[in-house]
Amino acid sequence: MPQPTPAALADAPVVAHVVRNGVVESAHRASIAVTAPDGSVLESWGDPLDPVFPRSSNKPMQAVAMLRAGLDLPAPHLALACASHSAEPFHLDGVRAMLAGAGLSEDDLRNTPDLPYEETERDIWVAAGRAARPLAQNCSGKHAAMLITCQVNGWDLETYLEPDHPLQRRIAATVEDLAGEPVAATAVDGCGAPVMAISLAGLARAFGRLATADPGTHEARVAAAIRSHPELLGGTRRDVTALIRGTDGAIAKDGAEAVYAVGLPDGRGVALKVADGAARARAVALAAVLRRLGVASQAYPRLEDAPVLGHGEPVGAVVAVGIADRPA
Repeated sequence: MPQPTPAALADAPVVAHVVRNGVVESAHRASIAVTAPDGSVLESWGDPLDPVFPRSSNKPMQAVAMLRAGLDLPAPHLALACASHSAEPFHLDGVRAMLAGAGLSEDDLRNTPDLPYEETERDIWVAAGRAARPLAQNCSGKHAAMLITCQVNGWDLETYLEPDHPLQRRIAATVEDLAGEPVAATAVDGCGAPVMAISLAGLARAFGRLATADPGTHEARVAAAIRSHPELLGGTRRDVTALIRGTDGAIAKDGAEAVYAVGLPDGRGVALKVADGAARARAVALAAVLRRLGVASQAYPRLEDAPVLGHGEPVGAVVAVGIADRPA
């Protein structure tokens, strides 16, 4: 029997057009949640309460869980623990250093071998004749942190990806605490680790809490690491890095299947999921939401840079619709 389409996807309104030579060629739908500093929903598009898989947007919450379980990393390595990195040399060196500091190596990683996430780095990797490796996979920093957390606690290193492993139970409890709601479902993420489903409202709420956490807390440590090292969280050519660098006090994390989450320094949170998983609409729609909220950012040119090409030349763009001009 076919699965019913979840409300967060079925009820999602059109938020982006793909325009070619002045003609709308395609349209993308998305559900979006904006939460207030108290965690209530301020504004939404589509269904903000229907669960989705945040994918890698869960990583800052996973990092908080590991700190609560006894992990202690310097800020650059903590940023890598939250990262979906581009596998630039400084990313790979950082993950190697994390592992070596705990007496571990790449052989201990259990994440899926892969080529670099970012296109330029992937091309360099392939041209050099390198095969897919766990180290190059964008989640290797998270997995290194998971291994170190297990080592600190004396937990089994071989089975840390199992949902009933003590580490994953701690992570699920922390996701529920920060999101303010139960985990609705658990599945296997692309890297092999469990991924927990929560609503977009819960995801936005969690990021608002991280962005305004009290100094000295585990949440504040994660937020500070993201703000201080956005290039480690993403990469030198990534829109998430530009967003954090260009937006005072904000934290952000992108996720597979076109998820984006942002925490603002006033405690508001934003979470977005493009219904068809198209990454080309993700940053464009997010920029429109942030503009609507009055957020000042130097990153808008990067977020909104989504050209449509014809014969190798720009002939149009992916543009946001139905967000900035919707009545308040």
